[in-house]
Amino acid sequence: MSYAPVVLDGVDEIKGSEVRTAAKPGTPTSPPKRSRIGDIRMRAVYRGLAAVAIVVAAAAALVVVLPSEPDEVAAGPVTAPPAAPPSSGPAPTPAPAGARRAAPTPGATLAPGYTAMEALYADPRVPRLTGSVKRMALPSPSRRIVKDKRSGLAVPRLPKPWKAYGAAPFTTKQVLPRTRGTSLRGTFVTCPLPILGQDSARDTALLAARWTLNHHPKGAKISWIASQPVKRGWMLVYRVSYGKHTSRAAVVIMDGGMSKPGLAFVTVPDSQRKQWRDIGRVVSGVRVLG
Repeated sequence: MSYAPVVLDGVDEIKGSEVRTAAKPGTPTSPPKRSRIGDIRMRAVYRGLAAVAIVVAAAAALVVVLPSEPDEVAAGPVTAPPAAPPSSGPAPTPAPAGARRAAPTPGATLAPGYTAMEALYADPRVPRLTGSVKRMALPSPSRRIVKDKRSGLAVPRLPKPWKAYGAAPFTTKQVLPRTRGTSLRGTFVTCPLPILGQDSARDTALLAARWTLNHHPKGAKISWIASQPVKRGWMLVYRVSYGKHTSRAAVVIMDGGMSKPGLAFVTVPDSQRKQWRDIGRVVSGVRVLG
């Protein structure tokens, strides 16, 4: 069954694609006009949609490419601070030949050509060894010894709780047991002199004491306790301070008839202060290996 469209006076009725308007009486009616949408080819519609998609994609790409303001600055690699700029003044004039050089200041970088003793005197960690540093009474040497054939020395074999330990990089080594809460412990080693010897056994001992700071905590400083000659060498006893703690230490330099003098070095931290008395046994018991 078909239905005829309803026509209201002066009102349009829309049904599907047909539009009709009520006609005035006596006016001839014309065939109804069809919508132009139906005449558009579907291919043209697809082309229009494709063009719109291309425009949208281009706009999205533009948004991605454009830089945006970052929320925070990314951290870069940590670098060392730049060196101090060179002075804009004139270069220093070299000292005349034969003139005495000024001693380097403490803590300053030494220029090439300075001697080992000048480096020692410039080191703020090592004070001058003056005549106010006294000798110390030494106990009788121990009969139990350890032989170091590389340095030509015989040194005391310390009593318990000391024990022999792997010597490398030294020639002989004795240690105390570790103490809870610290990595420091008493150590007694011997080896051929690891530094350049001086004409004076006393100066050589001073340089050796400075070298032993490499085996103490960072920031360690020396204060002298005793200094005196021994047969064919020199011995020094000193306190090493680092932060709130200290160690007692000693070096003995002795010519054992080898290509280099021998070095005996002992250090005991304050956490094992009961063994500080063994330092006297060390310095009194070092002798040439017979």
